[in-house]
Amino acid sequence: MSYIKKIQDCYPELTKSERKMADYILTNRSEVSNKTMNDITAEISVGDATVIRFCKKIGYSGFSDLKIEIAKEDFSKRYEYQSEEMYYDKIFQDSITVLNETYQLIDSNDLKQTIQYIAQAENISIFGVGSSGQIGVSFEKMLLRVGLRGKAYNDAHFQSQVASIMSTSDVVVAMSLSGRTKDIIDSVRLAKQNGAKIIVLSNTTISPLSKLADVLLQTPVNEFINGESIEGKIAQLSICETIVRGYELEHKADVLEIREKITRSIMDKQVE
Repeated sequence: MSYIKKIQDCYPELTKSERKMADYILTNRSEVSNKTMNDITAEISVGDATVIRFCKKIGYSGFSDLKIEIAKEDFSKRYEYQSEEMYYDKIFQDSITVLNETYQLIDSNDLKQTIQYIAQAENISIFGVGSSGQIGVSFEKMLLRVGLRGKAYNDAHFQSQVASIMSTSDVVVAMSLSGRTKDIIDSVRLAKQNGAKIIVLSNTTISPLSKLADVLLQTPVNEFINGESIEGKIAQLSICETIVRGYELEHKADVLEIREKITRSIMDKQVE
């Protein structure tokens, strides 16, 4: 039985406060999986105990259990293909959609500020774990192509150590679609305390990580149950490419020479 049917069946037995929770989920179910219990209790003015009682009344062990059920149902509907032979139409259409949505979210002023920060930085440190950590490594290589020496750190302990010795001349680029990865938040908070500028790539403006940002570059992808999605990678990489190209436009003469040097350095590695 779907969570919606469970809520509807139990609705007459819910208290006034529990009905506020039910109404919120039925109205905002596409957003629930990207929010914490604290987010929701603050929005609808109910206590944690109300949320827990509500979840148990409709058959779930707690809020996390309900969030997973909501995300599962949304994921299943999203990937219902009209024809199994043409399933790849959906994959490519989703990729096109996420590029358009990422484009719509770009703020030119935030982008200019980001380029200014990385151009002036003595050290550029890129923090990410999991899939975001892999994108961070790609970003490091993209920066090198235009003469910027960034360093990607995927290990949480190493991130913390690097953050502890940062100063006002440093920049952190923190990547986390959810914005709720504890290790990243801890390291970024430490870097910020030491005066480093913080650039965040995340899909939400209300997460703990986003609130630490000097500049937030927003992506449209929520990976709560769809981890390692191609859409998430496309969104992050397109923003990384936009940053690099923006820097290149502002430093065109210098960058062209650097690109030539790097290209020549790897030509001998290729087989004729």
